[in-house]
Amino acid sequence: MMKFMLMLLLVLPLGFLNYFWLLQFAWFLMTFLFMLNFSFNYLYMYITYFLGVDLLSYLMVLLSFWICTLMLLASQKIYYTGFWSHMFIVVLTLMMLAFLLAFSSLNLFMFYIFFEISLVPTLMLIIGWGYQPERLQAGIYLLFYTLFASLPMMISIFYYYKLYGTLEFYFLNKEMGELMLYLCMNMVFFVKAPLFFVHLWLPKAHVEAPVSGSMILAGVMLKLGGYGLMRMMVVFLSLGSSINYFFIGLSMIGGVIVSLICIRQSDIKSLIAYSSVAHMGMAVSGILTLNYWGMSGALMMMVAHGLCSSGLFCLANLNYERMMSRSLYLNKGLINLIPSLSLWWFLLVSSNMAAPPSLNLMSEIMLINSVMSYDVLNMLMLMLLSFFSAVYSLYLYAFSQHGKLYTGLYPFALGSIREYLLLLMHWLPLNVLILKGELMCLLV
Repeated sequence: MMKFMLMLLLVLPLGFLNYFWLLQFAWFLMTFLFMLNFSFNYLYMYITYFLGVDLLSYLMVLLSFWICTLMLLASQKIYYTGFWSHMFIVVLTLMMLAFLLAFSSLNLFMFYIFFEISLVPTLMLIIGWGYQPERLQAGIYLLFYTLFASLPMMISIFYYYKLYGTLEFYFLNKEMGELMLYLCMNMVFFVKAPLFFVHLWLPKAHVEAPVSGSMILAGVMLKLGGYGLMRMMVVFLSLGSSINYFFIGLSMIGGVIVSLICIRQSDIKSLIAYSSVAHMGMAVSGILTLNYWGMSGALMMMVAHGLCSSGLFCLANLNYERMMSRSLYLNKGLINLIPSLSLWWFLLVSSNMAAPPSLNLMSEIMLINSVMSYDVLNMLMLMLLSFFSAVYSLYLYAFSQHGKLYTGLYPFALGSIREYLLLLMHWLPLNVLILKGELMCLLV
């Protein structure tokens, strides 16, 4: 793991030399090199100092590498305009480093440290390269929601260390039965995931962030919440089996309410951001059922949602760069202008509503099984969730691609090869991974 850290730092000077293409190539190369070190089960591998990966960590780090590489591909406008492009590379590299260290830390306190550090480059990205004047407010929202919940977690970590003398993930098997400790330890993950009621920072941050900010938020940042919950539920097995039903109910009802909110959005980015809350709510429910299918389904959902949501944000940005607006009332009839992009809208929107052969479908099947086996009453909410998921996805597609064309759009740039490559890099793994779906179910 240390070698990948060093590689990241070694390619950093390429950004200062303004070799965007070479840096892009180096990051892709690192992603494929990391793929060669595949971790097949729950055992920790490649242990160096305080780092190591099991299947869960490996997939999260791989997703981080992939999304960060594609962020560079999506942000060519920063390179062409020369708007602090060197600084952008530095922020991106620091972000990747923070995620690599957070996901591969073997120690709970180290995970907490890098979990918090990852906020700083994200905040810089939103405030430095965001579009709207409200980006400062969005950054503060993001910061304070997370920091407010994370201080109790730090105190809980110290308390756990005082009691049991270890914070290594491998030895986190001493169960705790205090409700207050459960809330203090897990609330930061509920905020990050985000759970309904503590999700308001997410749409705000997405709408104000540049495309790279939205990609990293949807693709990797939300996964820190799911990853932390999966690691910490071991400590609260007996308490969790009696209290998790409350949070599962909240996720289910929240998912339905957020899906209804999606249906009345006029801002494309806002709609995709709210759909993230619904999807991640389902993943959190799967984790909280504390069974094998729930955990595997949640892992699959996190990977699938990371690729799908990030791809949709890229598409929204392609429209924004041409129209200078994200409003669905102006982005209409686009199938007449760019039919090839319309195909990509269809492919990614269909994946978003869990149509086969996307990984979303497999993850939803596993999560539905898991949540229903927990309590059959959840069936009602799951039915509504699946139905409204299709409704808002079709609403997004139909509204943006069909209808009367706004005549001011005729002087128009068609898609470039870079943009199609970017979309292909999101869609291909999302729909090919289902062929090796059993790899995600090795969390034994």
